[in-house]
Amino acid sequence: MQDIKRVIIVTGATSGIGEATARTLVAQGYGVVGTGRNHAKLIELEQYWGPHFHGVAGDITEENLQERLFVAAEQHFGQPANGVVVNAGRGLGGAVTQVDTGHFEAILKLNVASALSLMQKSVRHFQPMVDFPRRSADIVVIGSVVGRHISPFSAAYGATKYAVHALTEGLRREVGSMGIRVTLVEPGLVLSGFQDGAGYSDDMVDHFKDKFGPLLIGEDVADAIHFVLSRPPHVHVSDILIRPTRQDYP
Repeated sequence: MQDIKRVIIVTGATSGIGEATARTLVAQGYGVVGTGRNHAKLIELEQYWGPHFHGVAGDITEENLQERLFVAAEQHFGQPANGVVVNAGRGLGGAVTQVDTGHFEAILKLNVASALSLMQKSVRHFQPMVDFPRRSADIVVIGSVVGRHISPFSAAYGATKYAVHALTEGLRREVGSMGIRVTLVEPGLVLSGFQDGAGYSDDMVDHFKDKFGPLLIGEDVADAIHFVLSRPPHVHVSDILIRPTRQDYP
């Protein structure tokens, strides 16, 4: 496929920030390999967005699925992916004294361990193809404002994002000299299916809307991700924190 700018892998592409990012990149002429566990939704997106989007269904915590994403990029688009948006993850509401430790272990696997695994695989795939300063590659990691500022109502989830932030900064320092750009995007309150998955009550979401609204939507974050990916190879945006205008804390 000759008319695409780049091929980007987007995890968690069937909802929220991931779906908005895939939609934005397709509209901007990128080829996108999107993954998620909702097979039917991926087929629907393929039909709606056309050949610039290719879905790969599966569980991102499985290393075999992560490898399949890179294979699928080359098979479908005829060129390797040179960008990954590490977005798949899940929230978890509750203070430290109240959080379900079993649920916490599950999101550690998803939010942290699978993100680390995908970062490692991305570097292995990207390193041979980088020709800096003519051509770079991108690893964009979705963190959270609560990974920077402790929020008592979601401290356990914030702890997973603290870990992701540390891994992202460590990776940036490790591979920047190779011409691989590593970027952390830290969204504030984004209105999406995230709140349901995190177990937030309707009353809590309404409180956020009243206090901080209008809240961000997925497209707001997707625009920032597109900005990062569209910079020339010698320009690296290492960190973007994006909040609703009225969100003073966290």
